[in-house]
Amino acid sequence: MGKRWTGLLAAVLLTLGVLLPAAPAAAAPTFKVPFPCGQSWSGQTRTDHSPAYAIDFNRTDDLGDPVVASASGTVDRVTDLGGTSYGKYVRINHGNGYTTYYAHLNGFNVSVGQSVGYGKVIGWVGSTGGSTGPHLHYEQRLNGSDIQVRFNGALALYWGTKTYTSDNGCGGSTATGTVNTSGTPLTVRSGPGTGYDAVGTVADGATVTIYCQTSGTTVTGTYGTSSIWDRIGTGRYIADAYVYTGHDGYIPNVPRC
Repeated sequence: MGKRWTGLLAAVLLTLGVLLPAAPAAAAPTFKVPFPCGQSWSGQTRTDHSPAYAIDFNRTDDLGDPVVASASGTVDRVTDLGGTSYGKYVRINHGNGYTTYYAHLNGFNVSVGQSVGYGKVIGWVGSTGGSTGPHLHYEQRLNGSDIQVRFNGALALYWGTKTYTSDNGCGGSTATGTVNTSGTPLTVRSGPGTGYDAVGTVADGATVTIYCQTSGTTVTGTYGTSSIWDRIGTGRYIADAYVYTGHDGYIPNVPRC
């Protein structure tokens, strides 16, 4: 069908009140405060910040304090801009278009291509680049554009200053599971549901590392019916109904995505 007729058909359906199915939204990770478990930090947002939705974090005597990954992902940039802009900064790719930035660092603790999880120290608070004093400049972006920051799904304060207490890395860990499909390779999806793009397969009998779990499309598989999906890599999810983990339901101590 030509593009013109496809467009006309969509317009007719909308006129008749028929809703066209929407593409599934990209699965966002559960971002956490970018500091070790239990620490409290003052986070400031302001309308003249660049970019607008970034947060500047401070606390007393914070120079050299560790900065940790706010979600699992792959480090894709470790850069030193010298005395300008972000100075020393790290970018983490979390899949599905989501990235986080950690700027004005005093030093680095990761390298490009390294996989990181919740609570992994990626650097230390500094005052490099265009900074006028020690702090962490933190951003969340989607497809390159800055977005309003969320921690554990809750929107940060815009505009003003708020104290945030971290639960990043508080007892969380990974787990392993064994794929059981009775011989058929298990489809890996880009998000937690059958409506997401297929991005590969996992062989029957393979052992996988589960970094976090979340809810998505309900699937009936080898181990019953479940809406749980297991993240086995950046932008890689499999249905838990086909994975033997030794637990019914969510795995204790494995974080929610």
